[in-house]
Amino acid sequence: MARESSGTGDVLGLIDIGTSKVCCLIAVPNRDDRTGAGRNAGYRIAGIGHQRSRGIKAGIVVDLDEAEQAVRASVAQAERMAGVRIEEVIVGVGCGRMRSSHFAARADIAGGSVRDGDLNRLKAAGRAYAERDGRLLLYLDRLAWRLDGVAGIRDPKGMAGRQLTADLHAITADDAPLRNLVLLVERCYLTLGRAIPSPLASALAVTSDEERRLGITCLDIGGGMTAISVFADGRFLLADTVPVGGNHMTFDISRELRTPLAEAERIKALYGTLVAARSDEHEVITYPLTGEEETGLHHTTKARLRSILQPRMERLLALVRERLQRSGIASHAGERIVLTGGSSQLIGIGEFAANALARPVRVSRPHPIAGMPASSCSPAFSTVIGLAAAAQMEQSCWSSFPEYAGAQEGYLGRMGHWLRQSF
Repeated sequence: MARESSGTGDVLGLIDIGTSKVCCLIAVPNRDDRTGAGRNAGYRIAGIGHQRSRGIKAGIVVDLDEAEQAVRASVAQAERMAGVRIEEVIVGVGCGRMRSSHFAARADIAGGSVRDGDLNRLKAAGRAYAERDGRLLLYLDRLAWRLDGVAGIRDPKGMAGRQLTADLHAITADDAPLRNLVLLVERCYLTLGRAIPSPLASALAVTSDEERRLGITCLDIGGGMTAISVFADGRFLLADTVPVGGNHMTFDISRELRTPLAEAERIKALYGTLVAARSDEHEVITYPLTGEEETGLHHTTKARLRSILQPRMERLLALVRERLQRSGIASHAGERIVLTGGSSQLIGIGEFAANALARPVRVSRPHPIAGMPASSCSPAFSTVIGLAAAAQMEQSCWSSFPEYAGAQEGYLGRMGHWLRQSF
């Protein structure tokens, strides 16, 4: 079995560590792709592994041992299918109270024309400003250049001027949740190559270049949280998360019907709907009660189930609307909204969200990568599929992630550390 590392043009190890599932994809260069088209052009999926998530709550590691077992199993499954072993991975991040901020960084041009050193000083200034409150930088992108106050500059390098200004978008997160995520990855004897904001990844998977140019908002409704992303003029303008997702609807069903969580999840998946129908009052659902030893089943109707789901979805969409209004960015993003994520498969959610948000809404599944099984091209896999497209954005943005001690040791270094600890 060959050993590979992830990186653009090489094998990509992609991991989405979610509340409901942990998924790993191994993407390899597609030698048969001569078109060069598409958001994941040049790659095909060689291996896929997914496991039920453990030790993760709303994207935060709450039990390292449990989470490690889930990640290890997912990676091993993908490696066996691909016939390669990966050392370095790209991970989607949704934890740490993710926050977007917009600001301008300025640098005086000492040599009379813009050089690499001027651009590097701007990047360093932007990073220092973004991390001024002790938060960690996940993503830094330039939205526009201004040279001596003149806007509309596409590429300032080599141009004459006295002062260069960059309008920047930074995404930061709390320190501790990210460090725990890095620790989780390293406990699996992997190196964290890049950490990509999950809202960016899932949006890239389900929207087109044209939609992002015209302006669009994407909501990825997962198990433990909902990720929000906004694009306008082809630029990524906002990332945010709401700590409410599909699992909260499952808890509501379990509490209201007094049935076990596993049964509540089954009821939601099979009968859950947000659309009213005349037959709902007469369509009976049978289920067991929690703690009852008798085999007798209890009954409810589809109408009652809908009455349980609707208030939770209304609260979720109200939180999303509040976050968008507070950001001040939504007015630049056009009218359309795209829903994705596992919980977006709830029947009637598109129409329900359109009425609640007063905007056109569509539910979307990710655009597949070559070799991706059809069964895995569902909205639940949007983030991990989008990580491949996000990883290829490196040339057009100043993405950044802090280095941690031991993060670049490599496989042999980690094995040596393990041997020293074990013996």
